[in-house]
Amino acid sequence: MQSILLSKIGQTMSSFTFATSKSIICEPEAASRLAEICAEQHLRSVMLITDSGIVGLGLHLNAVSSFDRSQIPLHVFSNVKFDPSESVIFEALAIAKAEKVDAIVGFGGGSSLDVAKVIALLAHPDCKQQLVDIYGVGNAKGSRLPLIQVPTTAGTGSEVTQVAIITTGNTTKNGAVTPLFLPDIAILDADLTLGLPPHVTAATGIDAMVHAIEAYTGKYKKNPMSDLMAKEALRLMAGSIRNAVNDGCNKKAREDMLLGAMLAGQAFANSPVAAVHALAYPLGGAFPHSSRAK
Repeated sequence: MQSILLSKIGQTMSSFTFATSKSIICEPEAASRLAEICAEQHLRSVMLITDSGIVGLGLHLNAVSSFDRSQIPLHVFSNVKFDPSESVIFEALAIAKAEKVDAIVGFGGGSSLDVAKVIALLAHPDCKQQLVDIYGVGNAKGSRLPLIQVPTTAGTGSEVTQVAIITTGNTTKNGAVTPLFLPDIAILDADLTLGLPPHVTAATGIDAMVHAIEAYTGKYKKNPMSDLMAKEALRLMAGSIRNAVNDGCNKKAREDMLLGAMLAGQAFANSPVAAVHALAYPLGGAFPHSSRAK
């Protein structure tokens, strides 16, 4: 996690803290060298967390095949569901501990990335906390396993946020918020988003634009860096969302959407979303919404 702490300068700037991932790789076909990136981090055993939709489309294959050329064992967990439940966490955690993995890769939409955050924390050999202990703001303690996040939708920005949302009942959700969830590396490979269906592109894109709007217009923890990122996110996405929806293979539009969604994630991770998302959590628990690809 990288943080920037600025103190009050005269009467023109208020104090604020801005935290984000240690490293961001924005590169076409970057997923195809995932094993190389893991080797550069001296990782020895990796668990890739994704969902059955990704596996069905084969979006993970280039990333997985890169490990065939390496000495790093890879364990793929593909049972993540939209709005993942606690049972998914427990299942993935049991496998991570049994295989003694020393790193986690989230690969997919926001649901897979959120599960990856939680597993990276709870699977650390020194972790004494249970899932229920980390719900809320700042309740997670200690260390986590190395974490790499690879989004396949331009929407949630979860690859650079401190939040994980878990479904805790038939109609309820709970969240954990901690800087420990910020990844070591976020990989933006727009090739993974090529050909996404128009309705998914539109829904996730609007989600990302709302992140930027709420981060910019909210007052709580408002800061100039979040403002800059929110404005640039909106500029990128407003200029590309129609092209991305109408032509799913438009690479420039896909690149702009993916970068814009990440910038929006960085913005609202430090200048939080407000009423819109506060309303969305209980509504989302009562009315499942798979089209958001979360």
